[in-house]
Amino acid sequence: MKWVCKELSQIDKISSEILMLSKKKIAFHGNMGVGKTTLIKSICKMLNVIDVVKSPTFSIVNEYISEINGKVYHFDFYRIIDKQEVIDIGVQSYFDSSAYCFVEWPTMINDLTFDFDHVYIELENNNRIIKLVSHD
Repeated sequence: MKWVCKELSQIDKISSEILMLSKKKIAFHGNMGVGKTTLIKSICKMLNVIDVVKSPTFSIVNEYISEINGKVYHFDFYRIIDKQEVIDIGVQSYFDSSAYCFVEWPTMINDLTFDFDHVYIELENNNRIIKLVSHD
């Protein structure tokens, strides 16, 4: 599935559609500043997350509570140098849970997200092109 996001006001509709079409485990790909965290914030809003959603760049993982789905985990692996760092925080137990897991900068751990759905965000002519690739 592919969307063209011309303005921020469209993001909630796109987020809602992503939630309907995807599994609970989603990896987000895109350059710095393209809108990965903004999209995740909107998805969390659709899940009725009661916490403030922000990028976990320094904490690596943030845990949020959804009023309708329980725990939601948001990962940011931008600063990860070695995959062992991710393994050491017990990432597999998060991924094996029934919770939603959203991963920014997943390339370091591609082999751990092989069964995730993937969202790719690109900037093109001041629009964001958002593509959902489902793992079947």
